[in-house]
Amino acid sequence: MASKADNLNHPDISTHPNTDAMDSVFQLSNVPPASPETSASGPDRAAGHKNMLQLIQLRWIAVFGQITTIIVVIFGFDIHLPLPHMLEVLACLIAFNIGSHLRWHERPFVTNRELFLALLVDVATLTVQLYLSGGASNPFAFLYLLQVILSAVLLEAWSTWTIVGITSICFAGLSQFFVPLSLPPDPYDGLFSLYVEGMLICFLLIAALLAIFITRISRNRRVGDAQLAALRQRAAEEDHIVRMGLLASGAAHELGTPLATLSVILGDWRRMPEFASNPVLLEEIGEMQIQLQRCKTIVSGILLSAGEARGESSVKTTLHTFLGDLAEEFRATRPVVSFDYRNDIIQDMPVVFDSALKQMICNVLDNALEASPRWLSLTASREGGELRLVVDDTGPGFPTGMLGQLGKPYQSTKGKTGGGLGLFFVVNVARKLGGTVTAHNREEHGHIAGASVRLTLPLSAISLEPENPEESAGPSGKEQVKEDRQHAG
Repeated sequence: MASKADNLNHPDISTHPNTDAMDSVFQLSNVPPASPETSASGPDRAAGHKNMLQLIQLRWIAVFGQITTIIVVIFGFDIHLPLPHMLEVLACLIAFNIGSHLRWHERPFVTNRELFLALLVDVATLTVQLYLSGGASNPFAFLYLLQVILSAVLLEAWSTWTIVGITSICFAGLSQFFVPLSLPPDPYDGLFSLYVEGMLICFLLIAALLAIFITRISRNRRVGDAQLAALRQRAAEEDHIVRMGLLASGAAHELGTPLATLSVILGDWRRMPEFASNPVLLEEIGEMQIQLQRCKTIVSGILLSAGEARGESSVKTTLHTFLGDLAEEFRATRPVVSFDYRNDIIQDMPVVFDSALKQMICNVLDNALEASPRWLSLTASREGGELRLVVDDTGPGFPTGMLGQLGKPYQSTKGKTGGGLGLFFVVNVARKLGGTVTAHNREEHGHIAGASVRLTLPLSAISLEPENPEESAGPSGKEQVKEDRQHAG
């Protein structure tokens, strides 16, 4: 179910229009701030991919240059070369470059180790060709400098010094071990000497390649640095937003107690004879209660946007009634073709449910509906002291990586801002009630047949006590007992 984590965000998670601005704050405050250390890997690896493509282009130029040089040396200067062996090396280099192109066309990121291995292949190919064509006396032996300079620009320090050591050993080895060339007599000195002309061609080749490719590589570096700077700026902004979100969440928690106290006081005033006999005061008390309820709704909306539950708007009902009403409401308000609801709970019991718990179940059902619009099921059962709700669908199932990150905020397969917070809300509400959320893919005949999400809640967190303290608390204490129970839950 590729959209499983993304689509758990229910449109009604914010319970009041005034909390829309806070929703955007909490969507960002739930995102782990990107540290400069972790952010650096992205731009660096993206730049490494571009640099690898530059190396592939450079290798094609090397193939073309070697073929041209072999033709000129054999037919222009009448110098005998071990052509079959040199062509075998060229064939291997061409095959390696084709494989590199296919590999890095699919993979967008390249590590330092992979760049290092690619340069080692180039060094090995150059060493074999020089061994077959005169060893260190070949003027093209100075192409080792090109490999060293490229490693200094592209690789980390340890990789660069390793290339320096390997090329030095190869150059020294070629002075002792090589296939000698039978060169024609060279009566010319100075610029017209065959060796000097070869060195001049080698110098011009190295200079041109460095001027072209170092410029491109530097441009890739600058692009990577700009991306890294942007990520650092984003990390600083997200850290500021996280602080704002924590401040708002803390303020909402602190406001809960005084709002509950004001609610109890206003309820007592409405029942006092001094106020009950005065219609004007009763009207003002009623308006105060309306505004107080509005404040409670805003606070609840802020906490729901932050992935927390305030426990407000609790409703006394029974387990069968709550689940049955929820299933009927879902069937009536959603465009589902077939919705199977099965209640395997034999013994009913009085319980208290609030809007957060109802929202949590609806989030899972809505997400399953989007992944499987033709069929889904809700199965309720009781095992020991736990309530278990299982939501099954026939969608494509969860990605493997998403199953390992279940419940972590900002886990989105769609790459959209704020995605993945719905599942974080579901897991967080279940955790606060002492429950758990698990998910797996259902399989039939060796293939994924859909996804299954299990919500497990302890019945002690939602059941009513045998003796209700509210009945003996008196009129002024009923609401306070209710508030205390909700905060304790």
